[in-house]
Amino acid sequence: MMNLKNQTAIVAGATRGAGRAMAIKLGEAGATVYVTGRTTREETSPMQRKETIEETAEFVNEAGGVGIPVKVDHTDEEQVRRFINKVNDEQNGRLDILVNDIWGGDPLTEWGKDVGDHDLHKGLQMQRQAVQAHFITSHYAVPILKKNNKGLIVEITDGIDSKYRGNFYYSLAKISNIHMAEAMAEDLKDYHITSIALTPGFLRSEAMLDHFGVTEENWKEAVKAEKHFIASETPYYIGEALKHLALDPDVRRFNGRTLSTWELSEIYGFKDVDGTQPHWGNYFKKHVEK
Repeated sequence: MMNLKNQTAIVAGATRGAGRAMAIKLGEAGATVYVTGRTTREETSPMQRKETIEETAEFVNEAGGVGIPVKVDHTDEEQVRRFINKVNDEQNGRLDILVNDIWGGDPLTEWGKDVGDHDLHKGLQMQRQAVQAHFITSHYAVPILKKNNKGLIVEITDGIDSKYRGNFYYSLAKISNIHMAEAMAEDLKDYHITSIALTPGFLRSEAMLDHFGVTEENWKEAVKAEKHFIASETPYYIGEALKHLALDPDVRRFNGRTLSTWELSEIYGFKDVDGTQPHWGNYFKKHVEK
């Protein structure tokens, strides 16, 4: 079977949720994965969560890869520059996969408020974290990919189109991620670099489970509070999606596209941890979209 044993990946924003699961799944395929984030065992980020980058790196190791935790605030250009130089030096100029998953916007999003009522500074900070941090990271990482004349860049987003997502700043960030992937695909096409955007469905992350006061074992109890949670998926679903993309020798057929976990599960045949194949796209059209 193909594997990623000789490949180096960066998962920027891998402390928890989709980022953690994607790092683990790349490790499962044998990759060396640099795990970045702001929360370590010594320092907690503004997210005020217990998960750490060291834990994620240990999970990568347990899965069969090599996990390397590095504390990085990706809104800080100098920190990113030093980090990418570290990867370049330690891996002898090799970088194969870049995943831009920096977010941290949950405490910044004021749902139910329009652009005039929403806290402006929170909205601007969301753009710094979810948009600016992504292109700062790409700016410093892309030269290594270009030098190797190949690679995969994945922009993690929410949704597959440019429709409004319930909040001005949230929509702006997530739609920007989609266009960034499309623009980089065009920019870098002569270097055999594949750039795509990738979205999960209703993500059953650690924070979402905590929000509803449930665990992965009894998560369906939360459907009493949020009926659409019945169509949710674990972070490992998007992890499987990324792993299959990274292993696909013909991944360039997707260059510039926005892909989803549910579409890729149909293409590659992978399933979520419970053996199901959640399809948020179909569910949304039938039960949510009016």
